[in-house]
Amino acid sequence: MADESNEVSGSLTGAGAEGGVAAPVMSNLDRKITDDFSQYTVRKDLVSEVKGNALVPSYVLEYLLSKYATTTDQESINAGVKRVRDILADNYVHREEANLIQSKIREKGRYQVIDKVQVALNEKLDRYEATFENLGISRVVVDSITVDKNPKLLVTGIWCMCTLVYAYSDDRDEVPWRLHRLMPVQMSHDDRENYLAMRAKFTAGEWIDLLMQSVGFNPDLFGERAKLLHLVRMIPFVERNYNLIELGPKGTGKSHIYSEFSPHGMLISGGEVTAAKLFVNNANKQIGLVGYWDTVAFDEFAGKAKKADKALVDIMKNYMANKSFSRGTNVMQAEASMVFVGNTSHNVPYMLKNSDLFEELPVQYHDPAFLDRIHYYLPGWEFEQIRTEMFTSGYGFVVDYLAEILHNLRNVDYGSAFEKYFKLSPSLSTRDKDGVRKTFSGLMKLIYPSGQATAEQMEPLLRCAIEGRKRVKDQLCRIDSTMAEVDFSYMRAGSVEPIAVHVLEEDDYPELYWRGGHDERDEVERGTGCSCCTR
Repeated sequence: MADESNEVSGSLTGAGAEGGVAAPVMSNLDRKITDDFSQYTVRKDLVSEVKGNALVPSYVLEYLLSKYATTTDQESINAGVKRVRDILADNYVHREEANLIQSKIREKGRYQVIDKVQVALNEKLDRYEATFENLGISRVVVDSITVDKNPKLLVTGIWCMCTLVYAYSDDRDEVPWRLHRLMPVQMSHDDRENYLAMRAKFTAGEWIDLLMQSVGFNPDLFGERAKLLHLVRMIPFVERNYNLIELGPKGTGKSHIYSEFSPHGMLISGGEVTAAKLFVNNANKQIGLVGYWDTVAFDEFAGKAKKADKALVDIMKNYMANKSFSRGTNVMQAEASMVFVGNTSHNVPYMLKNSDLFEELPVQYHDPAFLDRIHYYLPGWEFEQIRTEMFTSGYGFVVDYLAEILHNLRNVDYGSAFEKYFKLSPSLSTRDKDGVRKTFSGLMKLIYPSGQATAEQMEPLLRCAIEGRKRVKDQLCRIDSTMAEVDFSYMRAGSVEPIAVHVLEEDDYPELYWRGGHDERDEVERGTGCSCCTR
C-alpha cells in the first residue's frame, strides 16, 4: 500500500464552442484516477449535463456514460455525451410521452426502451408478466430464466434496458407486447481483485477524496471529519445488517445516496411501508424488501404526529437485533441494512435542554428497545446544506461499479481488526460493542478494503465508530433511567490509561448535555459515573 503521509449530481461546467461539454482543469488526483481506473471512472459533472428532465437515477446515467464517455479526451467525451443524450431522447420513457413510444414500437416492430420494470406471477395463466412503469403497459410475458437471474424484478422493480416487440393477435387474452431482451442497468461481475490492487497505489487521503468525488462532492471543500461522516453514510452498502439513523436540518443530502448511489439500495417513505411489503407477505409467502436489497432506507422518517403499525415496529425490532423475522410459523433471515433519515425542527441545544436528540421520531419509534438496536447516530446538523460549488467536476468511480464492489465486500468482516492494537472499555454492553465493531468494519472496508492498516490508521476510525454508538446510548440514558452506566473509552495496547471519546455536542454544550454539570463529566471520565446522564 502506498505511504499514508449528495441531492448530489455533478454541477454544470458550461458548453464548448460547438455545443460540447467544457473541459475542467484536471487535478493530480484526477490524472491518477484516470490512469489507474480508466475503465471504471467518469467525469461526475457529465451526469447533470445529460440528465435534463429525465427522472432517472444517477447510476442509470453513469451506466450509459461509462459505455460512451469514459475517457479524458475532450472530443471523445463530447461525442459520448451526445450519444448518451440521443439514447435518452430516443429510448428513455417519459410518462407524458408513453403513447408516442408505444406508437414507435408498433410502427417499427422492435424498439429499445429504458424504464423501470416490475414482474408479478399470473397464477391463473402460470406465467410471469411485466409492468413497465413509465411506458404504461402491463401483462408483458417474461420467461422464468430472466426472473431467476433478476429476482428484484419481483419486488419493487429495477431499471432496465429492454427490447420490446409488437406482435398483434386477434386473441383478446393476449397483449401485443413481447419482451425480446432485458438487461438490468448494473454491473454483474466482481472486480475486487483489481480494485484492491489499484487501492494500493493510493494514499488513504487520496482514496477518501476519490470516494468523495465518486458520490459527486468536491473533496477540497470538506474537512477530514466531514469526509469521514460522509463515508459513514455509505457503510450500509458495505456492511450487512447495519442500523443507521441520521437526523438533521433539511437540504443536507441525507436521502440522496440511498436513492441515487446504488442499484442495491431502496429508498421508501417512512409512512408507506407495511410488514408484508418489508418482511413477508403471509398470503403468498413472498419475502419482502429486506430479502432483495442491501440497504432499505426510510425517508422522512421523523415526525411526531406520524403513526406506525405496532406489529411492524415489533418485527423490525427483532430483525434489527437478530437478523431474523417471523410472520406466521416460519422464521426467516435477511441481510439488508436499515437506514432511517429525517428532519429535525430544532437545533441541538434546544433538543438537549428540552428533550433528547431523538425527539422528532414518531412515538412508536421513540422507544428504548428500538433505539438500542441502532448502531450509529449520524449527526445531520454537522452536514452543510448542499450548495452548487460543493459538486465536483472531477473524476470518480462509475457508481454501479463501486456499488458492486461494496456489495461483494459485505462478505468480509473487519470488526475485530483493531483488537491487536486497542481494547474497548469493559463497561460497554454487547450491543455497544456490536455497534462499534460494525461501524469500524464498514469504514475499514471503505478506506482500507484489504483489511491491512496500522494502529495510527485505525485509531481515527475506531474513535469515529465509538462516537456514533455513544450518541445513541447517551440519549437512551435520558429516555430510560434503567439503562446501565457505560464508559465510552478505549485503551491502546500495553497501556492501562483509558482514552475517553466525546461527541461534539457534549463538549459544545456541557451544561445541557451533562445534566449534573462539569463535575459529573469529570466523574465519568475517571470511570466513576455514567457516561450518559444523571439518574
